[in-house]
Amino acid sequence: MNALQIAATGMMAQQYSTEVVANNLANMNTSGYQRRRSEFADLIYSVQERGPTAGSEAGELVPGNVESGHGVRLGSIYRISEQGSLTQTSNTFDLAIQGKGYFQIQLPNGEIGYTRDGSFQLDGSGQIVTENGLPLLPGITVPQGATDVTINPSGEVLVSTDLEGEVVNIGTIQIASFLNEGGLKAFGYNLFMATEASGNALVDSPLSSGHGALTQGFLEASNVDPISEIAALIAAQRAYEMNSKVVQTVDQMMGPAR
Repeated sequence: MNALQIAATGMMAQQYSTEVVANNLANMNTSGYQRRRSEFADLIYSVQERGPTAGSEAGELVPGNVESGHGVRLGSIYRISEQGSLTQTSNTFDLAIQGKGYFQIQLPNGEIGYTRDGSFQLDGSGQIVTENGLPLLPGITVPQGATDVTINPSGEVLVSTDLEGEVVNIGTIQIASFLNEGGLKAFGYNLFMATEASGNALVDSPLSSGHGALTQGFLEASNVDPISEIAALIAAQRAYEMNSKVVQTVDQMMGPAR
């Protein structure tokens, strides 16, 4: 009987689904986190060939092949890229993107990472960096003695350098977008890498070429909806229990044959 193996694939599928929900709930307070959703597909079918049979109407033939399924498999874990709500922090270097785009981060190996997490700060030399000390690209350094830093929606970093209030533009924060955001590869620390599936990064200033606007003093919250995730968790649990029941029933059916 294939029912044991089929039910086992169902239990494994619900285990994957539970793990995805658990990861979403674990990151519900992670800035810029984008929730995941598990996608499944049925396994290959075996066909028992049999000749067609006559139907109830004259000349009608009913196909005779019998298709037998073999269960389910994990197709993909899809990332939902809808924007989370903005939370006000009033911190000067906290930034949120309203609309499309990702901040560019210089990685230690020389590659570029991308993130929606805009919790930035200054390092010892005045450069804008992430909470892990990775520099924001393009590199922007706030001069010593700056009395006020303003980052406008188009990404311009404006600094007051003296008591007279003279404002100096020290650079522009650029953001990147992708034709297929779902193709980005996550590798932790709220960072993504570009892949062939995502396409090359389209880099421009905020509010240009369809890119979003920057909002200073705000962070983008996770787009996880706890209520929806709990509902998905309950559904996965019920499905797991039903597949487990199939295993128990098939085991009882096979008992007399042993």
